[in-house]
Amino acid sequence: MLLSPACLVLAVVTLAPIGFLVATSFTDYNQRTLFTGEYANVGLQQYTELLADNAFWVSLLRTVIFTAAMVAGSVLIGMGVSHLLTRLGRGWRYTVTVVLIVAWAMPNVASSLVWNWLFQPGYGIANWALARLGVFGDTTSLNWAQDPTLAYLAIWLLIVWQAVPFIALTLNAAETQVPTEYLEAARLDGASEYAIYRIVTLNHLRPTLLLVTILSVIWDYNVFNQIWLISRGGPGDATSTLGVFTYKTAFVGFHIGHGAAVSVVTTLILLGLTAVYIRNLLKSGEDL
Repeated sequence: MLLSPACLVLAVVTLAPIGFLVATSFTDYNQRTLFTGEYANVGLQQYTELLADNAFWVSLLRTVIFTAAMVAGSVLIGMGVSHLLTRLGRGWRYTVTVVLIVAWAMPNVASSLVWNWLFQPGYGIANWALARLGVFGDTTSLNWAQDPTLAYLAIWLLIVWQAVPFIALTLNAAETQVPTEYLEAARLDGASEYAIYRIVTLNHLRPTLLLVTILSVIWDYNVFNQIWLISRGGPGDATSTLGVFTYKTAFVGFHIGHGAAVSVVTTLILLGLTAVYIRNLLKSGEDL
């Protein structure tokens, strides 16, 4: 009885839309349906066409590669910031922690719009700073969104910047729990600081590091706002990941049934990643 209100809310805001999504993926729901309400059940046709669509597989491959790059950057930099926090004095540690929390608390749409402004040609601060360095010549009019490599770099920097605070603070909480006697024993044995971090600290961080990595994979795999607001999947389809591909299919081309099928496939992949996360959560002894 006590759980029923929460279950009812979840059913309305989560289960009902998912059910509608799955049902739509078996129809030819399109722009005509929005005006007339007419549609036809097509069975597995949407899925058959999707699996035969080369653009889907290219988008999936692009998503996997980009996710791996974002997760690697976020986790590695987060590990570095986490370890840095253990070396700072109390005042600087509090200052860096507050800065990380502020960066983490910013809505990703707002930060994406500001980030897009920073890289704008003509008046963007990033282009201005690079031009002042003089290493890359005159970059004042450089349009990052029109170059595939630069567009990916700008998006990668944004997502890593947004992800590092959570990873750094989570790992730092775990790193402060490493028994000091182990660290002191390693130093007495003559181990270098790098060896101590690699052998002692990382060994204690392994469960937390694994869970943070899995969570980062799930979040970064499903990134849409940052890519759409900076490059809209362009130039061409160079930065069109599965999220952008789904949006364009369903709400730009109005092939809503086909877009629903893409969403179902994406959801199944994310469910697989979530199952891995829950399995490791249980193995690490945490409560669900």
